[in-house]
Amino acid sequence: MIRFLCLLAMTAALAAETLYNGIRLPADWPPHLAPLTVEPPETPPYLVSPPDVIPIDAGRQLFVDHFLIEETTLRRTFHAAEYYLGNPVLKPDQPWELEGTAGWAMPFSDGVWWDPADRLLKMWYMGHNATLYAASKDGVRWEKPALDVRPGTNTVHIGRRDSATVWLDLEEKDARRRYKFLYSAGHLKPLYLHFSADGVHWGDAVAESVSCDDRTTFFWNPFRKVWVFSLRDTDQQTVGRFRRYWEHADVVEGTRLWKRGQPTPWVGADRLDPRRVDLNVQPQLYNLDAVAYESIVLGLFSIWRGQPTDRGKPNEVVLGFSRDGFHWDRPSRRAFIPVSERHGDWNWSNVQSAGGGCLVVGDRLYFYVSGRAGLAGFRDSGITSTGLATLRRDGFASMDAGALEGSLTTRPLPFSGKHLFVNADAASGALLRQAPVRECRRRLRRAARGGSRPDRKGGRPLHSAPHRQHAPRGEVEGCGRPGRIRR
Repeated sequence: MIRFLCLLAMTAALAAETLYNGIRLPADWPPHLAPLTVEPPETPPYLVSPPDVIPIDAGRQLFVDHFLIEETTLRRTFHAAEYYLGNPVLKPDQPWELEGTAGWAMPFSDGVWWDPADRLLKMWYMGHNATLYAASKDGVRWEKPALDVRPGTNTVHIGRRDSATVWLDLEEKDARRRYKFLYSAGHLKPLYLHFSADGVHWGDAVAESVSCDDRTTFFWNPFRKVWVFSLRDTDQQTVGRFRRYWEHADVVEGTRLWKRGQPTPWVGADRLDPRRVDLNVQPQLYNLDAVAYESIVLGLFSIWRGQPTDRGKPNEVVLGFSRDGFHWDRPSRRAFIPVSERHGDWNWSNVQSAGGGCLVVGDRLYFYVSGRAGLAGFRDSGITSTGLATLRRDGFASMDAGALEGSLTTRPLPFSGKHLFVNADAASGALLRQAPVRECRRRLRRAARGGSRPDRKGGRPLHSAPHRQHAPRGEVEGCGRPGRIRR
C-alpha cells in the first residue's frame, strides 16, 4: 500500500508542469474552482506561495503584483490608458458599411495586429453581416483596400456573425494556417473556425463547435503552447454573464471536441467591481480578451454595469493580470479604457477591447476598442466605430516612494543574459544586486527617493510593431545564478 501511494505521488509529480517563471501547475489542470459567486475569488496560488526562485528570462518583468517582490515600502499605482485626441481612427464611411439600421466599423473583438511579413498594421472588424479589413502604417491612419471577396470592397468574409477573433499565429509552420478566424454565428449557435494564408481569403470552415453563447473569443497562450477559449455563459442566479475556460494544443480539435457545460467555470465580475450610481446593479463580465504580454498574460475585461433604458450598455474595459494563464489578479477595478458620459461622443456606449490585446509602437502601447455612439432615449447602438487608447510601454503600474525614501527588494531572480536593465525614474539613491558570495555585485547611482515609473527587465515583446530601444536607466551585471535586486 505504501509503495502504491508513493507511485501515485511520483506519477502526479511527473505530470505537473513547471512554467517559465517557476510556477508549478497541479497535475489536475485546469483547476476546478468553487462555484462562482459575487464574492471576490481567492488570491491566485502563485501569489500566496510564490516559487523560492523566479527565473526572469521570458520577457520584461512587471511589478503589477507582489510576485517578484520579497519586501517593499513603496506604494503601487495603476495607470489608465489615454484616448487619442483624433478618435475615432476608423468609422463607417463606405456604402457597404452603412447598410442596415446603423453604420458599422468596429472590432467586436476581431483583431488588430502588426504583420512583420508585410510590415503593416492590420485590422479586422465587424460590418453589416460581414467581416471587413483595413491596413495602416502608423496605427492612426487606416486604409480600406478594394479586395476581390466582394469586389470593390474591403470585405474578407460574408455571413451573419456576432463576436469574432482573428489571430495572427506567428508560430504556425503551415503558411496556409497563418491566420485563424473564429466567429460566433449568434446566440446559442456554433462557433466556426477558418484558416487563411493572407487574412483575406478564408475558404470553408475547418471546424465547428457545439452551440454556445455569443460573445465568445479565443487566444494563444505561448507560455504553455495552448489555445484558450474564453466561452461566455450565464447564471442568472449568481453572477450573470461569466466565462468558462477550455484549452487545447490543437485549435481544430479544441473547437470541436468540447460539450456544452463541460468547460471549467473560470471568472466573472464580483462585488469589488463598482456599481454605477445611476443604475445600482451588480456588474457582470461581458467579455474577456487576453494576450501574452512580455512575462504575463494580460486580460482585457469588458465589464457590464447595467442596461439603461435611454442609452446603450455603458460597458468599459478593466485590466487583469495572470502569471499562470488561469488565475486572475485584478487589483484595480477602475476603468482602464472608460466609456464616455457625454452624449454625441463616438464612445458614449459599449466600449470593448479588440482581439490581440495591444501593439508595441515606439515607446507606447496601442489599444484599440470599439465604441457606439448610441441614440439618445433608446438602447440602440447607433453608429459604431473604432478608437485608439495608448499607454507608455510597460506602464500599467509604478512603485512609488512619494516624498520619503523607500526601498524594494525582489525575490531571488536568476537570468541567463549578460545584463539586467531596470527602469527607474529617480534623481539619487542606489540600485544594488545582492548576490551569493563570490558572485558579482555592482552598485549604480540610482534613486530610491521620489516617484518611479514601472520597472522593467530587458526582453523582447512576443509580437510588436517596430519600436525604438530607449537607453536603460539602470544596469546590473548578471552572473547566471539567483540574486536579489534592492532599490
